[in-house]
This record gives sequence, structure tokens and C-alpha cells, in this order.
Amino acid sequence: MLRILTTVIITLLLAVSCTDQVELSGVDKSNFDTSVRPQDDFYQYVNGTWLEETEMPADKSAYGSFHILYDENQLRLRAIIEDAANQENKASGSDVQKVGDFYASFMDSAKIEELGLQPLEEELTLIENIETWDALAELFAHHRIIGVQRPFTYWVGQDDKNSEEYILFFNQSGLGLPDRDYYFTKGEKFEDIRTKYVEYLTKILELAKDENAVEIANTVMEMEKALADNHWTRVENRDSEKTYNKFAVNKLSRLSPDFNWQLFFDKAGIAKAENVIVRQPSYLVAFSNVLSKYSIDDWKNYSKAKLISGFAAELSQDFVDANFDFYGKTLRGTEVNRPRWKRAVSAVNGSLGEILGKVYVEKYFKPEAKERMVKLVDNLILSMEDRINKVDWMSEGTKVEALAKLKKFNAKIGYPNKWKDYSKLVVKPDELVLNTMRSAEIEYRRDMNKLGKPIDREEWGMTPQTVNAYYNPSMNEIVFPAAILQPPFFNLKADDAVNYGGIGAVIGHEITHGFDDQGRKYDGNGNMREWWTEEDADKFDERAQVVVDQYNEFVPIDTLHINGELTLGENIADIGGLTVSYNAYQLSLNGEEPAVLNGFTGNQRVFLGWAQVWRMIARDEYLRNQVLTDPHSYGKYRVIGVMNNLPEFYAAFDVKEGDGHYLPEDERVKIW
Repeated sequence: MLRILTTVIITLLLAVSCTDQVELSGVDKSNFDTSVRPQDDFYQYVNGTWLEETEMPADKSAYGSFHILYDENQLRLRAIIEDAANQENKASGSDVQKVGDFYASFMDSAKIEELGLQPLEEELTLIENIETWDALAELFAHHRIIGVQRPFTYWVGQDDKNSEEYILFFNQSGLGLPDRDYYFTKGEKFEDIRTKYVEYLTKILELAKDENAVEIANTVMEMEKALADNHWTRVENRDSEKTYNKFAVNKLSRLSPDFNWQLFFDKAGIAKAENVIVRQPSYLVAFSNVLSKYSIDDWKNYSKAKLISGFAAELSQDFVDANFDFYGKTLRGTEVNRPRWKRAVSAVNGSLGEILGKVYVEKYFKPEAKERMVKLVDNLILSMEDRINKVDWMSEGTKVEALAKLKKFNAKIGYPNKWKDYSKLVVKPDELVLNTMRSAEIEYRRDMNKLGKPIDREEWGMTPQTVNAYYNPSMNEIVFPAAILQPPFFNLKADDAVNYGGIGAVIGHEITHGFDDQGRKYDGNGNMREWWTEEDADKFDERAQVVVDQYNEFVPIDTLHINGELTLGENIADIGGLTVSYNAYQLSLNGEEPAVLNGFTGNQRVFLGWAQVWRMIARDEYLRNQVLTDPHSYGKYRVIGVMNNLPEFYAAFDVKEGDGHYLPEDERVKIW
């Protein structure tokens, strides 16, 4: 698992406004709410009619520009997958055979119904035969390999303080609810969620013919609550310094003396590891205490519940329905499950992503899009250099270090130079659950095999068909998959201004992640070290606190405020990213005045492009989950929060004291 700072940024360039120059403004005025002044609520002004008239699809908990593009991508992937599935005489072991048969295994509902719980029988027997604590340690290792949740997890990544070496990272886990807060937050909504979670566990255990389903479900909930009580918060887990705790493998027993780590490492196939990064040492101490508090039978039942729940969506319809009723309806408010073909596409994409990616790139990624992106990235890098040179709060010594880091940024655009090897994966047309387990094991072995080997700087953390982008501090790289670089998101024919507000701000956002409250702790080689002067670091932290305080005031639903500390990195990247992109747009004009298109100046269209990115409707359940678990602010506040702080927006739309977006100059965020 790559450690990445990531954001999802999707813009919607809908309407075409033709001028004499046959240019696209990229601005859809039919979505506007002109009863609202842009100076008072820019988000509502740009998106109000769309927000009012758009109906939530029954199979979604949130819907916006990202979801529209995602749906279009699903259709493209379906065509690729079904083409493979429909081919005759597929060579055994070929990419086409694997894609086609994996899809067939998901779509064969009759076979899935016939099998019922049978695909898990061997695994259930393995759990039932556990008699000792050592055997339980081996079971936890086995479950990590096949993708079943257990009280802790681990992955291979670059050592934060030695980016030229791979190392194991250990992390807290084990919860069936989205976050520790779901176990303790008071109020009717959260009490109802906890009650329904126990009902869900009871249901799937009853479907598995367990006579003690009710008792087991309540005990599992109790065990999870004990684990959750010792989980670090999401704010604490963002801190790259606090979560860097290096231990020799043979010292892990000091944290968890009641767990056989040596046996676990042997079974997990990672015995060659000498050191690990324990992200939450106090949790591993607590895990040992919780482990001994409950009996082996309790942990067997816990593991059984995790196994069934983990594969419920791929079992017969009664399990699918139970899983969706809780995780879809209760937690997200989604009314109906996605059609089977959509779930099948997601399954194939999740297990054979880069096989699909090769075909996807050939069919849908234009070379000219990559060429344009290279130029845009270069422009944004120059713009960031300009901003660093001009900030008045950073000393010259720190600027030299910051510019050195910027020059070492590596941009990956479109797709990887080399593709993953799936040759060892066995896929059969009537073994959906086993296909998924075998895929999990292949990816596990791929990850663990990195230990002791040189860093693979060609590796991608996302497939080309992923609508997303990310910054990876250990690699010091910004990555833009092909799916985010084509219409309707990135329009090659569209006016530069709106593209700077869209894809340009994406680039700026990811670049700025390298200098947000966590990314700034890493140097140009990807090593975490203190390269700031103490005074400069203090000045940065003072400015970052302004961001925290501002976003803490936003209330997306009920009395739940945005967590300004949890969302700090993304909010800094939003504000900085659009600032840097706007500056890049100005530099690109070379002093010329851009044409007025669709009634808006070029400067105004940059901000319109950003506001269109974040139009979104959401169910209440989704909003509650996002506020508690997501490091990104809700879309509305990604517009409002940014506009409140940018003097360029004030100038473009003549924002004055008394307007909704107005903040006194000394209260605005001033970082980049």
C-alpha cells in the first residue's frame, strides 16, 4: 500500500458557448442561481439550479461531477470486459481469459445461489479447528493474505526516514464500523447505527446456520468497542512524525507479549523483515490486553464474523442483501444496491486493474492530452516556484530547500511505463469468492516481495482508469491517471481559463500537498527531516491554524462541524492549489488580455471552473460519515472556504466589506 496524500478532483465542463473564435467557455450558465450574488455565495451562484433540479440516483449516497464521470467510465470498462467475456476459445491463462472469466463468475447469479455459503466452508473449517493461541496467530496471518479483516494490518512502503529502502508498516484495524467515533458518539443516529450493526452481524451468522448468532454478534460488538477505545484518532493518524515509530521485529513482544509474533511473521511470509514502523504503539499494547481478555472461542467467532462479512457481497442474495442493508442503506443512506453488472465491473477492476488499464489507455487516452498535461504541469511548477520566491514569511535558506524539493518533483501522467504481472493468478468462471481470495493473495505476495529490493519508482498507486490524482511524499511525485485527463473533466478544446480552474487546480493541489502541514516535513528525496528553520516552521503553523479555525466553523449537517485538523492538509492544498493555478494562468497570458466568453472575463472563468468541480448533492448518512472520516471537506465548503481567502477572487468579482465572502484582510489565509 503506497502512503499517499490524495484528493479526488473532478470538474464538469458541460455547456458549449460558441464565440466568433469558435472557443468553448466551459461555463454552463443554465446551472446558475442568479438570485444569489457571486459575492455572497459563489457555490450557490454557480450551481444552485443544478442542485435544485438534480435527483439523487437510488443507487448512490452522493452525486456530483465526480460520480457522473465515474458512471461514464463504468460503461467504458463494461464494454472492455464484456468484449473479453464474449470472446471464444480464450487461451487458458491469458489476460482475456482472466478478465472474461472473472466477470462471468460474478454475473453467474444462478451458480452463486446454488453454492450459497459453500465457497467459505474450507475457511470456516479452518477457523473451527483453531485450538491454541499460536494457531490463532497463524489464522490472523492467513486472513491478511486472503483479505479478511483482523485486529491489525500491515503493508510494505518506503521508510519515511530512508526513502531508498522498503519497510513494513503496522497499523490499527479490526472495526466493522467506519471509525472509532461510531462506537462512542452519543445521539439517536449513532445509537441506531450501533444497534443495526449488531443486527447485521446476527443476520449473517444466522444465515450461516449459527445457533448462537445473537450472543456472538453482541460479543463481537463488545470486542470491537474494546479495540476502538484504543484506536488513535484520524487527526493523530495524520501526523507523520507521531506515527513513525521504528521497532526491531524481535522487540514487538515488548508491545504485545501475549501474541506470538515470530510464528505470525513465519506464517505471513515476512520472516526476513528486521524492522517495522508501528504507527500506533499504544494500540499494539492495548491489542495484547484485549486479546487476553477474551477466550479463543471468542476470537474464533470474531474471525468467523469477519470472514462472512468480508465476502458477503459475493455470496448468495440473502448475504448480499444483509450486507447492503447495513453498509449501503444504514451507513450511507443508499436506497437500492447497484445493478449486478456494475458490481461485477468493480470486482474485475479491483482485481485485474492494470490489465483493463492497458486496453483503456489504448481506446480512450489521446496522446495530445498527455502532451497538454506535460505543458500544464511545467507551467504549474514554474508558478509554484514564483510563489515560493515571493512569499514574505519564509527565510531565504528555507526557500532554497523548498525550491530544491520542487525541482525534484516527478510527474507521472496517464499510465505506467510498465504493467503489473498477473500471470500467477488463477481465475475460474464459477469461483467468484475463490477468484477474489486468489487475487488478494497475489497482491499480498507482490507487496511483501518488495522487502529487501530496490525501490520501484515506476510503480503506480492507482490504475489509469481511476478518476483521481495523488501526491506521494516518499516518492516526491504527483500522479495523474488517464481517466482524469479527458472530457468532460479535461477538455482539450476548452478555454484555458476554465481548464486552469479545473485540471490546473488539480495539478496545483497535488503540488501544494508537497508543502502542506505534513508534506512539508519531507525533503526532495522523500525523506522526513526538518529542513525548515524553527522560525519559518512557526510562521507556517500560525498560518495553518487560521485554516483550521476557519473550517471548524462550517457545519455540513446537524451539529457536526468540519474537523479543521483532520481536513487541514486538503484545505491547504485547495487554497494553495487554486492560488498557484490562477498565478500560472496569469503567467500564461504573457500580458495579453483574454477574451470575454459567455459574459465572463478570463479571471472570472478560472473561479467558475473551480466552483463547477464541486457541485454535489448528498444524503444525510453520507454527510455524517464524511465529516467523521474524510480528510476532505464537503464540496460546498471546498468552494466557500477557498473563495473567502483569495484576494484574486475578491478582485475578479468585486467582493467588498459586507458581502458574504468578505473577510478582513488580516483574517485571510496567507500561505502561498
